[in-house]
Amino acid sequence: MDTLLHVISKTVWFTFRPGTFALLIALVGLIAIWRGRRWGRWPIAAGLGIYLVVLATPLAPLVVMPLEERFPRPAFAPARVDGVIVLGGAVEQNLTEARGIPALNGAAERMTELVVLARRYPEAQLVFTGGQGSLVHGALSEADVARMLFTALGVPEERFLFENESRNTWENALFTHRLVQPKRGETWLLITSASHMPRAMGAFRKAGWEILAWPVNYRTGRSFAALYDDPFPQRLQLLEVGIREWVGLVAYRVLGRSDALFPSP
Repeated sequence: MDTLLHVISKTVWFTFRPGTFALLIALVGLIAIWRGRRWGRWPIAAGLGIYLVVLATPLAPLVVMPLEERFPRPAFAPARVDGVIVLGGAVEQNLTEARGIPALNGAAERMTELVVLARRYPEAQLVFTGGQGSLVHGALSEADVARMLFTALGVPEERFLFENESRNTWENALFTHRLVQPKRGETWLLITSASHMPRAMGAFRKAGWEILAWPVNYRTGRSFAALYDDPFPQRLQLLEVGIREWVGLVAYRVLGRSDALFPSP
């Protein structure tokens, strides 16, 4: 059942993510116009309208901002930390496999922050969780790439546990809890992108964790420049990130994978 849900989620999102959906409905309109159907003007206008709204308004950051601000970073770092967990999503397995060196994407702060915390808390257990999240992939898991990267950065491998079977956030939480078996009263930090933190915290709490949010990879701000400075492709990508997280929050609550519809501190 979990595999079926995973395939359905990836397939549906591929079709209905805003950039793809806008292009598809505009294409439907073009085909209709080519065949002499005047109603084709409406899907063309709708598709182009989506792109125009993304380009001309701060819609994308406004969709993402409530997600990023839900779990603020702690004002003071804990004096003692028993373990630090970083979620996958920051590495590119296929590029790593093709080129032979660890490749990172726009969520690279997840990985760099773990190195910072590893040095700040030399006794803490370090955990990376990530398997194969895509439907089409090569031989490397995210954990394989993470192992290569952290070894190259000089973090001793014996400090790490690598969970390499998870395909999504729920499995990150569930499989890592089984691997670590945290004890009551321990302090664990969870590193992931700020926009992803509400869904991640909901899933980890549902899986039985008592964990502290440690968000990174912020992509929004309140200044005029922060709202409008990004080029169109980044705005579109940001909107897709936000919509995916809001839909994911609803889906996780319906599926019983989160402890709340919109988890809070």
